[in-house]
Amino acid sequence: MSQPVQPPNQPQQPFGGQPVDGNPYAGQPGQPAPAAPNGNPYGQQAPGAPTGNPYGQQAPGAPTGNPFAGQQPGQSAPFGGGAPFAPAPPARNNILLGVAVALGAAIVAGILYGVIAGSIEREVGYAAVGVGFLVGFASSKIGGSNPAVIGAAAVFSIGAVYLGQLVGISMVLADLAQIPFSEVIGDHFGAVTEAWSQEADFMTYLFLALGAIAAVGGAKKAG
Repeated sequence: MSQPVQPPNQPQQPFGGQPVDGNPYAGQPGQPAPAAPNGNPYGQQAPGAPTGNPYGQQAPGAPTGNPFAGQQPGQSAPFGGGAPFAPAPPARNNILLGVAVALGAAIVAGILYGVIAGSIEREVGYAAVGVGFLVGFASSKIGGSNPAVIGAAAVFSIGAVYLGQLVGISMVLADLAQIPFSEVIGDHFGAVTEAWSQEADFMTYLFLALGAIAAVGGAKKAG
């Protein structure tokens, strides 16, 4: 006898189960239902499997694309990185300018010293020290602590004190002779230097030495 022919394209039972309520993936009673695809090929992936992010499960120390990502706070960056370099202080080593400043300061300080000495008609040791210190400090502040600058400051300080003594004597002579100060300096300068030679004593030379010593001290203070 012939067997009945099954109708074509008969629906098959997926995964050994019967369709339930139109859900082809619902399992039979007592059987676990298979997981339905959710569009994520790695949804049920075991830990450690690739997830599409090459660095998602990256171990510590692995490259992350940022060369400084794993750097500890306070750790210097490679290739000498880290805090920016502090700018170097400007060099003060202009010898000629330092000598010129020493000469200018000596002239100004010497005139002031002479005005003080002529006004009180006596020399003051502290004033001579102040003259030398000012000359040495100003010259070294500009020209640096070069020995040539310090030596020039000491020599010019002696000249400044000497100039101040001449100015003081000229003021005294102008007052005694009742003539202008400019006339004493311009027309009788020889008489002024002669008077200085006659009046010079131990204190006169001591003040000259104090000016030089103070100049060296002022230069070292500035340097």
